Amino acid sequence: MIKTIEKQTGTAFLLKKNQLLKVIDPKGGQVSDMVLFNAADIREKISAGKTMDFEETILITERNFLWSNRSRKLMEIMEDTNGRNDILLAPCSPETFQIMYENPDYHPSCFENLYTNLEKFGILPDEVPTAFNIFMNVQFDNHGKLSVLPPLSKPGDYILLKPTMDLIVALTACSAEDSNGGSFKPIQYEIINE
Repeated sequence: MIKTIEKQTGTAFLLKKNQLLKVIDPKGGQVSDMVLFNAADIREKISAGKTMDFEETILITERNFLWSNRSRKLMEIMEDTNGRNDILLAPCSPETFQIMYENPDYHPSCFENLYTNLEKFGILPDEVPTAFNIFMNVQFDNHGKLSVLPPLSKPGDYILLKPTMDLIVALTACSAEDSNGGSFKPIQYEIINE
């Protein structure tokens, strides 16, 4: 059954080793931040650094793995119809909007949507790692200067992931204007039993 994450919100759930996770961009041009934790020991979690080390790329897509801080594979990307994702940038936070957007007012953020949904699993805000940003289009120039461009994902694009162990998964429909081309839309996901 396909479930919907409404715009600028998030969710967290248990994903068993024998299940697949499909994350879908139903309307196109929407990012989803994803973090992973070992369900048996939440101290083990997704590591952007280890993933880039062992996959030898910053462009993580089909046939790549997502790795943990203990140098173990957490998930394999089985299919990726868009092909552009990001593992460099941290989830947007209240401070993101204060510092980068110069917005002193409250703004929904992926960081808040991740940690509030992970609370039920005993995961605290300081334990939320850098996310795997599905459909996020981060570009960089010859000097390493980063820029966040609108996602290239089209309506119905998806990524299909296979866990290597039971995982706690948190997903968002990203709240940052720059990441989503200036608009906010829902994200869908489906848990598929193998």
